[in-house]
Parts: sequence; C-alpha cells; structure tokens
Amino acid sequence: MTQTTPKTARRRGRIFPELTLSPEELARRKAEDEQFYQRCWTIFQKLLPEFIKDHYGWYIAIEPNSGDYFIDQNKEVASKKAREKHPNVIHFLFGINETGVTGRI
Repeated sequence: MTQTTPKTARRRGRIFPELTLSPEELARRKAEDEQFYQRCWTIFQKLLPEFIKDHYGWYIAIEPNSGDYFIDQNKEVASKKAREKHPNVIHFLFGINETGVTGRI
C-alpha cells in the first residue's frame, strides 16, 4: 500500500507586502477624496438648475480648482474636453439629473 505525503497548507498573503498602506494613509486619502468630491458637488449644485431643463441626461465634467466645467451628451467626450483644457488635473464627472449619478446598476 502506498502512503501519501501530507500536503502543507499554502500560506496566503499579499503579493507585494511592501506596498501595503497604513490605516493612517488610507484614512488620509479617503478624507482628501471626500474633500475633492464636496468641492465638485457644490459647483454641480450651483449649475444644475441652469442645465437640467435643456441638457437632462447629459454629462458634466467639473474641475474644482478653476471652476471650469465641460458638458456633452457623451461622458467620454466631456472628460476629454476637461483633460484637453487641464491635462494634469483630476476632474469629477456628474450626470445632469436629479442625483448626479452617471451610471446604471
């Protein structure tokens, strides 16, 4: 009769453990993201009544540092317009509707 050798359990972990972020760094990044979103959201709320009548269902890309915004029926085109004017700056994309959501579930 042959005996099988017991297999050792594989140790699972991160592929690159040196790239793990500390909880403090994660919290800092989350706070920065929330602050960025809130700056964009206030601009969006100011512009929404102006555009919701004629551009319902379109997209608006907002760059909060300058207050510039770019609208188009296609979200890729709106983002492209924002990147052309501000190439090294992050922008936020909203849908021109009651909630500002751009996608579907």
